[in-house]
Amino acid sequence: MHIKMLNITAVMMGETNTIHPTLVWDDENAILIDTGYPGQLPLIRTAMEEAGVPFEKLTQVIITHQDLDHVGSLPSILQEAAQKIEVLANPIEIPYIDGSKRPLKLTDEAVAQAEASLPPDVPAEWKQAFLSLLKNPPQAPVDTTIAHGDTLPCGLTVIDTPGHTPGHISLYHAPSKTLIAGDAMVIEAGQLNGPSPLYTLDMETATRSLQQFTSFDIETVICYHGGSASDNVNQRLSELAGV
Repeated sequence: MHIKMLNITAVMMGETNTIHPTLVWDDENAILIDTGYPGQLPLIRTAMEEAGVPFEKLTQVIITHQDLDHVGSLPSILQEAAQKIEVLANPIEIPYIDGSKRPLKLTDEAVAQAEASLPPDVPAEWKQAFLSLLKNPPQAPVDTTIAHGDTLPCGLTVIDTPGHTPGHISLYHAPSKTLIAGDAMVIEAGQLNGPSPLYTLDMETATRSLQQFTSFDIETVICYHGGSASDNVNQRLSELAGV
């Protein structure tokens, strides 16, 4: 069983932005955890190939939560794949992934704030495309619901970590003792920290969710934003969880 943190880097709104989907695989399955922003399938393909896993081998996609930077390239992945790819998510998040409901963070107010924050020199065509994306976020069907404690292929265990969004999940990869935190935590300036207050819907719940991690033996944490940490991780997790 193998695990690889992917580095997906692109220039967005004039700034270089790197996110970290995770790829896990064995002889029979290849699972991608989160799918980046819209339009990043070519980058994901390349990263998978560099890890030694061709896109054609992908069997499952797990979406940790509904946010645009996690669901973004899922429709393209499903459209481009010749093979059947099973999509898994927490049932609380599914309506926001499949388009039944508008993602919770993409309110009219949030879209207006995003428009106001755009640099004045942004081309009108780019601005229109950006706003259209926020008003019509990517959506794709989910095949299978997953819940806390479920065991999945490649040695993965599902951990409910609500707060960042109501149905946010993280995953523990037992063979490598790696926690795939999603957005439950971030790494900033090399420091493993709790959830980002700026992007978390319910900080109290999100902070309480960190206690879930203390029952696992974790050697490495992969954060979608910030990369990986492997220095005294269990001790740091206990500090963040307040236990």
